[in-house]
Parts: sequence; C-alpha cells; structure tokens
Amino acid sequence: MPPSTPEMSVAERSLTIERPPHTILGILSRLGPGLIIAGSIVGSGELIATTRTGAEAGFWLLWLIIIGCVIKVFVQVELGRDAITRGKSTMDALSEIPGPHIPGRGNWLVWYWFVMWLAMTAQLGGIAGSVGQAMAVTWPLTEEGRTFNTHLDRLTENAKNLTIARNVAKREGRTEESDPRVIELEAIKKELSQVPTSGYDEKIWTTIIALITTVLLIVGRYGFVQNSTTALVAIFTLVTVGTVIALQFTPDWAIGWNDVWQGLQFRLPPTTNTGASPLATALKTFGIIGVGASELVAYPYWCLEKGYARFAGPRDASKEWADRAKGWLRVLQWDVWCSMAVYTTATLAFYFLGAAILGRTGLVPADSELIRTLNLMYEPVFGPAAKSMFLIGAFAVLYSTFFVATAGNARICADAVGVIGLADRSEAKTRRRVIWLSGGFPILSLFLYFGFTWLTGKSSPDQLVLFSGMVQAFMLPMLAVAALYFRYRTCDSRLIPGPIWTALLWISSLGMLVAAAFLGYGEIVKLLK
Repeated sequence: MPPSTPEMSVAERSLTIERPPHTILGILSRLGPGLIIAGSIVGSGELIATTRTGAEAGFWLLWLIIIGCVIKVFVQVELGRDAITRGKSTMDALSEIPGPHIPGRGNWLVWYWFVMWLAMTAQLGGIAGSVGQAMAVTWPLTEEGRTFNTHLDRLTENAKNLTIARNVAKREGRTEESDPRVIELEAIKKELSQVPTSGYDEKIWTTIIALITTVLLIVGRYGFVQNSTTALVAIFTLVTVGTVIALQFTPDWAIGWNDVWQGLQFRLPPTTNTGASPLATALKTFGIIGVGASELVAYPYWCLEKGYARFAGPRDASKEWADRAKGWLRVLQWDVWCSMAVYTTATLAFYFLGAAILGRTGLVPADSELIRTLNLMYEPVFGPAAKSMFLIGAFAVLYSTFFVATAGNARICADAVGVIGLADRSEAKTRRRVIWLSGGFPILSLFLYFGFTWLTGKSSPDQLVLFSGMVQAFMLPMLAVAALYFRYRTCDSRLIPGPIWTALLWISSLGMLVAAAFLGYGEIVKLLK
C-alpha cells in the first residue's frame, strides 16, 4: 500500500542516501514498486473487463488491448521521475499543475481524483459483489440459490456444446439449419432462456465479505491476506496462461494465426445484433488494464515507500546528487518495464480466453451470470475440475483486489484531504485517518453496490467495473498533462530525457487523449439517442 506519510522531509531523506546499483543483478534486486503494482493489477480489469471485451469483440480489438498495456508506461516513468527528483507525494505534485484551483483547496486534477475515487469505490463494490457471487456459486445458502446454480450449469454447458456442434457441422460440410445436433441444442437454448431468480445468496455473501474486510483492515492484518492471496493470484495467472497454450491442442477452441492477425490490423469489430458496443467496452477497459489511472496515481507513493527518493538524497546542484538520481531512475525504469511485461502477458491471456471461448459461444460475462460464464473459459482444458479451480482463483484475484485497493485508496484519500486543506497533515493524524478510512470504505462500497442493484433492478457488478474504467479513462489524459508539465517545468536539467523518449511521451499522451475523446463522444451519442 502507499505510505501513510504524505511527504518525506529533507532531513529524513538525507539520512538514507545510498549509491544506486549498476549491475543487472543489482538492479533486479532493487525492483519493487512496479512489481507490487503488477501483482495487484490482475483483478477486475483483467478477469471481468478484458474477458468481456474479448467476448463482445472476438479477436478484433487485440491491438487496442496491447496499446492499453504499453502506452501508459511513459507517463508512469515521468511521474516516478518527479517523485525521485522532489520527493513529493502524488497529490502534492498534482496540486501544482496550472489550471482552475482554489488556494489551499486543491486544483482541477485533485478535484477530479475525488470523482475517480467515488467511481473506484463503486467499482470495489462491484468487485465485492463478484466475490459474493463466487461464494454463492460455491456455497449456496438458499433453495433459490441452488436452483439458480443448477439452471446456469445447464445453460453454460449447452452453450459450450452448441459451439462444438456448429464447428463439427462446418467441418463435415453441413449447414447449421440442417444439422440435427445443432437444432436440438438450439431448442434447449430457447427452453433455458427464462432464468430463475438467484435469491439473496450473493447479497448475503457480499455483506459478509465487506464486514470481514473492514475488521481485517482496522486491525491491520495486511501481511496474511496479501501473502496468501498474492500466491494464489500468481498461480491462477500462470494457469490462465497455460490454459491459452493448452487450447492450441483442442480443435474446437484453438487460436489460429488468422485470429491473431485479425486482431493486429487496427480495425474495428463489426456491429453486433445484440446492440452491444465492443469498442465502448474496450475503451472503458483501456482505463483499467495494465497500469490504470488509479495505479498511475499510486505509483509515486510506492516509489517513495521503496526509498528511491531517499536514496537519491535531497536535490542539490552537486554532480553526486545527479549521478545518484540518474542511477535510481534507471532502477525505476527497469522496474516499470519488467512489470509491464508481466501484466501485459497476463492481460493478453485473459483476452485470448474471452475471445476464443466466450466470443465463440456467444456468452457475455454480465449480471448475476458473471462468475458462472467466466468459469466456462477453463472447461475446454480442465473439464469438470475447472469449476473448483476457477472459483478458488476468481476468489483470490477479486478479493485481493478488493482488499489491496481499499487499503491503498484509504492512504491516498487520507493524503488528498490534507492537500485540499480539510484535515491536519501531521503524521499521527494522517495514520489515524488511514485506519478509519480503511474500515469505512468497504462499507461504503457495499452501500454503493446495493444502491446500484436497487436502482437497476439486477445484480450487475460488471457495470460498476466498466463505469470505473470509463472514469479512469478520462483521468488518463489529465495525468498525461501532469507528466508533460513535470517534464518541462519541474524536471532537473540533468535528468531531462532524450528526444526519442520525449517524442514517445507525447505520442503516449496524445493516444490517451484520443481514447478518452472517442469514449466521451460515444457516451454522449448514446445519451442523446
């Protein structure tokens, strides 16, 4: 989690000055912030949003997913460069960006962060709902819940068999309209179209999850939860990558070179008959995959926590400081690129599964069928064992995100309210705020989730995740503006990057602006219809 102290004093930084490593092994031994981010990134963005994009778009938007993982790295490095140079927390640094502001009360970027924070809190409610859904699938508490599970078992099994039957008919030269097996399965699909109520199992489990998290965060049981869930997330991610590889040996689900080539041609998917907009889903996913806007804000906090700024020492005009700062900046860049390789691999694995399995079966992970539908992605490889394996992995991925993100948001929020002058910024008061916010945020997430469920009349954790993705996508170009400001206004002249890196930073910034503009235009058009 980000540190609870908003900024390290010059005196404290000078006590821990340290020479940076120069060998590859030495550099690798000092990595940390990016890998921590990568470890917590595999969550709702990948398991829910990325797979849904694959389900809606097939392989068509592979290029956008890759860009979404890579393009933010340049902004991430600039935010880290500023943290090493000045030792400021993200909120302090963002409050200096020119534009609308109120002296002592923050500026437009800090104010928008609070909007994003509210969306992220709602997203965490959706994640808690997803965890509750996974628990309801595993341990239903009511007869309605057991009936609902049985019905969805039949529905997803039929969807899988229907896809296989269509593939067999195609290979044997028959049309779907004349194939008896396809006709039989289509009739079963129509019969199963009326889904029974899911009962209250999901809501009960979601409440239990939120209350347990509140207690764990207040008493400070971070280590046990993080260590256990991180290990399970790593295993589940490796299993997901392995599943994509194993699909190549199953004729009905294999990913061919034509599929990959189709996804790399910078083309948009064809219009669907269901009214879904794969591009809109992908652009919302763009905001939270890889290093999302929330992770970009958190990254400088992690750099301060790791000690990169302390090790460089207080900024001065000496050659020694410049050499140390350059050395630790090199470590930071290794950290960023290594973590990018990790989370890009994981994100692509989830996208390929969504496109290869869900895209071909016509199932979209959504609403109360979210977890059950996602489980289908692993059945072609693991068969009956897929259900237990997936539910354990899904619980670890989603709950670790809920736990870690809640704790991280509490720390950033504790800093932010100090930046806008609403709270005392002393270390003792900040730590106390962190404790209370950590305990309160799970309950707030729960109320937002139940409120959304009441307004819409259905359980839709995926919609809250995608809504947060949209709000974060709008934050990305704002953070790019901050990165450019730091590059040209606050960066020490001895740490200014070269022309190639600067050009890539501009391209990255413009790319995020274009993505946000397209998403905003699409949402406005949808509202006006």
